[in-house]
Parts: sequence; structure tokens; C-alpha cells
Amino acid sequence: MNPVLMKYSYLMHVILFLVLMHRADNSAAQETAINLEGCYTLAKANYPTIKKLDLIAKTGEYTIQNANKRFLPQISFSGQASYQSQTVSFADAIGALPGVSLPSLSKDQYKIQGEVSQLLYDGGNTKSQKDLIAANTAFQEQTLESNLYGIKQRINTLYFAILLIDAQLKQNELNKMSLQTQVQKAEAALSNGVAFRSNVDELKAEVLNIEMQTTEYRSNRIAYLKMLSLFVGMELPETIQLELPQSELLHTAISRPELKAFDLQKSIYDEQEKQLKSDYLPQISAFFQGAYGRPTLNIIENKFGPWYVTGVRFAWSLSSLYSLSNKRNTLQLSRQSIDIDKETFLLNTKVDLAQQDEQISKYTSLIRQDDAAIALRTSVTQSAEAQLSNGVITTHEYIQKVNAEHLARQLKILHEIQLLQAIYNIKFIAGH
Repeated sequence: MNPVLMKYSYLMHVILFLVLMHRADNSAAQETAINLEGCYTLAKANYPTIKKLDLIAKTGEYTIQNANKRFLPQISFSGQASYQSQTVSFADAIGALPGVSLPSLSKDQYKIQGEVSQLLYDGGNTKSQKDLIAANTAFQEQTLESNLYGIKQRINTLYFAILLIDAQLKQNELNKMSLQTQVQKAEAALSNGVAFRSNVDELKAEVLNIEMQTTEYRSNRIAYLKMLSLFVGMELPETIQLELPQSELLHTAISRPELKAFDLQKSIYDEQEKQLKSDYLPQISAFFQGAYGRPTLNIIENKFGPWYVTGVRFAWSLSSLYSLSNKRNTLQLSRQSIDIDKETFLLNTKVDLAQQDEQISKYTSLIRQDDAAIALRTSVTQSAEAQLSNGVITTHEYIQKVNAEHLARQLKILHEIQLLQAIYNIKFIAGH
């Protein structure tokens, strides 16, 4: 079996196992989880374009089989009935002989003929064709792999968007719990007559504002999950947990599938150049012709009869030599064009890597600043809680300080997810 088909047959078995496990988990009401690498695998297997791999492989196999059939015996049949205005007159040609009657050929002649030919040597043309077909098939498969690789970037966008929302939801919940504690304190103070109803209502309004933000976050999460579900080919429930990817050691050596596609495309031109040689080499074949008709090969006898001719046929055309040099130059220019495309791709990739590397430096610095800002905001909030309890500041002023701390924590969450996404963008850009 073709290695590509074996690879994807195994992949489909793995995917089927994952789907069955997923359904089993749902039926047992267990909480499901998925990771980024799993999304890559499922999305690639589910993408409709993946079906083309099988089509490309089968097309290549059929075309190679057709090329091999050139060395099978070739059988042909032909027939002819004709009438001609005159024929050879043996009496006129050699003169009349005493007592000898020479036959004359009929003007109506008939022939039915069959021929079997066997190619013995074709100058390597068939082998060149097979090598060219194999090179073209490999290039098409690699081009498809390059197109499928782009799915990773779309999965990254959705996956990290959901991770960011999950982190924001957790922070919202912590902020809500903190404010609810203050609501309970304010209600107790109100019961004791040492606080105003407006203080309680303002705190409750802020809690409601956080709940509204939570509703919006959850709605966005559901929308992103639906899009991710379409890519991976399975329904992802709202309760599913997305595992946080690990911050791995970055490798910036470029090993994108497009680079292999460039090399394979050049190999096509190499095979085409090899085929140029077989175009001007001779071809040798054996043949056997059998026929029945009138006249036979013995034209002296003007009657119907069978005959045959067998032998070796030799053909050598040198007309391809006229354009050989130009064809080689054209192939060389095509190879140079591929080299330029490859250099352009590498340059653009290096620019993208440099940009993402700068993003990593930026978010790393911002996270350090976030930690410092959170420490200060936390200290301010703790002081504000005591001041609120002692009536030094108003509830509105306290909420402002709580929101400032909440915003600082949300910014750190955003920068952490952006840093992680930049790391995985480098992995994607570099091809790891």
C-alpha cells in the first residue's frame, strides 16, 4: 500500500478512537478536555482537502501503470479493398515466350492484415516518464500538505481566543466574590444603621456589571467553540476544558513544508531534462505481420492466399536535437525561478519570525510591569477596604480602586495569553 495511504489510514483509526472516547465520556457525564495538538490532528483529518491525497496517489499509480503498458505487445488490425486503373503486365515486361502463358494481376485487390509489435528498447523514454510521474505526484502531495499546514494558524487563533476568555472568566469570578464580600459587609452595616442603602445598591450594581461581562464572555466562548467544532469535526460541549499549552524552547530553524515543495518542484524540471535525452535516442521493436488477400507476396500468382512478414524495426528521429539547447535553457530558467520564489519565502518567513520575536520581548516586559502594577493596586485595594470600613472613603471611590486592580489583573492575563500565542506563532512560522 502507498505509504501516504497507510499513514492516513492509521490516522483515521486514531481519530475514530478519540471520537468514541469522547462520546463515552459524554455518556458518563464526565468533563471533557482537549489540547492544541489534538485540535491540529483532528482539524487536518476533518478538512475536506485531505481527501485529495488519496486521489493524487491513485492518479499517480494509474498513470505509471499506463506507462508500463508500452512494453506490452501492441496488436493492430487493418483491411483494404481497392481498384486500380492498371497493373503490372508480365508479358509486356519480359516479352512473350513460346508455349508460356504469363498471368496478369487483377485490378481489384483485397487485403486484411494483423500486426503484433513488441517494443524492445525505447531509449529510456518509459523510465523517464515514470520518474517524472512520481516526481509530479510527490510535488502535488507536498503542495497539499503545505495548504493543510495553514489550518494550524486558524486553529491557533480560535484556541487562544478561548483560553483568553477562560482566564477572563476566572478573574471576573474572583472580582465578583470580592465585591460580594463587601456587599455582605455593607448590608450588615445598613442593618446596624451605620451605612446608607445607596452604598449597598452601588456595590450590587457593580456585581451586576461583572455578571453582564461574564454573560458576554460566555457568549463569545460559545461562538468560538462552535467555529472550533467545525474545524475539528466534532461537537465541543460548553463544559469542555482547553488545556494550556506549554511554553516550549523555541527553535527558529525554518523547516516549513513549503520548502520541501520548492525542492520537489525543481526535481520535476530535473526529470524533464533527463527525458530530453530519451527523445533523441533510437527505438527498436520486433514485429510480426500476418495477412490474407489478393495478390499475395508472390505476385506472380494472381489468387487469394495468406502470407506473413516478421523482423525487427528500427526508428531514430534526430529532429528533437534542433530544440534541445533551448529546452535545456528553459528548464534552467524555471529552476532559477523556483530558487527566487524559495528565497522570497525564506525572507518573508524570517521577517515574520523577527516580528514575533519582538512580540515575545514586548509581552515579557509587559508581564513584569503587570506584576509590579498588580502589587501596587492590591496594596491600594487593601487600604481602601479598611478606609471604607472606617467611612474614610465612599463606596464609589472604593469601587474605582477595586476596578483598577481588576483591570491590572486582566491586562496581565491578556499579556500572558498573547505571549503564549506569540510563542506558538513562532512554532507555526518556523514549521515546528
